[in-house]
Amino acid sequence: MTTTPTTTQSLPPSRAKLWLAAIKPPMYTVAIIPITVGTATAFGETRIFDPKIFGTFLTSAILIIAWLNISNDVFDADTGIDKNKAHSIVNLTGNKSLMFWFANTFLSLGILEILLIAWWQKDITVLIIILLSCALGYSYQGPPFRLGYQGLGEIICFFTFGPLAIAAAYYSQTQQFSFSILSSGILIGISTSIILFCSHFHQVEDDLAAGKKSPIVRMGTQLGSQVLTVMTVLFFALVVLFSLFNVFSFWTLLVFFSVPIAYQLVSHVNKNHDQPDQVSNCKFIAVRLHFLSGILLALGLIIPQL
Repeated sequence: MTTTPTTTQSLPPSRAKLWLAAIKPPMYTVAIIPITVGTATAFGETRIFDPKIFGTFLTSAILIIAWLNISNDVFDADTGIDKNKAHSIVNLTGNKSLMFWFANTFLSLGILEILLIAWWQKDITVLIIILLSCALGYSYQGPPFRLGYQGLGEIICFFTFGPLAIAAAYYSQTQQFSFSILSSGILIGISTSIILFCSHFHQVEDDLAAGKKSPIVRMGTQLGSQVLTVMTVLFFALVVLFSLFNVFSFWTLLVFFSVPIAYQLVSHVNKNHDQPDQVSNCKFIAVRLHFLSGILLALGLIIPQL
């Protein structure tokens, strides 16, 4: 009896797995963490917490991230950079126009929830901040800007998901600003930018073919792995610095419990930076680092008030 050997490596991903990759469930932590940390910063300073506003803001952020993810696939389809990306939502559906309108529907629903917060508070400040964040998010891939193709994505990501998102979440609870939101915003901005930075290592060839000058295309994978190490060390160094200068309480040093994931990320990329198949999962390690460090930071901000 003759059998034909098969391996799981030789089989193409199932359609269900492709859809799961297209939806990107882990990436929604990028919505959850800034709102959680901004709210925790507000509670840590003022003991103010409105669960209704927090819940509304959180669902709004998730809807806006859905818009960002889908619209980015739509805009990438225009440039051809995703032609080899089986899990592009446009490639899966074959209907770019439908996906474009789905994305805009999610954006509209997200903005409506922010409008609801503004109506409750009789204050449009949060709405203005979120509209600015959305404009920056659009400029990343949307025409005619496509700033991500010029290597500016990490800068946009830093401000959008760092200081701006933290400020909006803080203000939604307190209707005021504080110096501490800058410190929280810098930390979350760095950890979020690390995710985007890591997403470039495995797609240098596709980026080059499409004319996308990502940071890794510009500096190469070797230097990129070293920059990642510096960014990661800087994140933890700033936590210590903010604690020493009493911007945060010493409880925020709980963030150091995420160091094993940080070490895993840095060592994995340093070892495999020039091997696309091996390094392609590093962005998911970065997502875990972002999520765990963000939750630990939020706990460190909250505990002194408990």
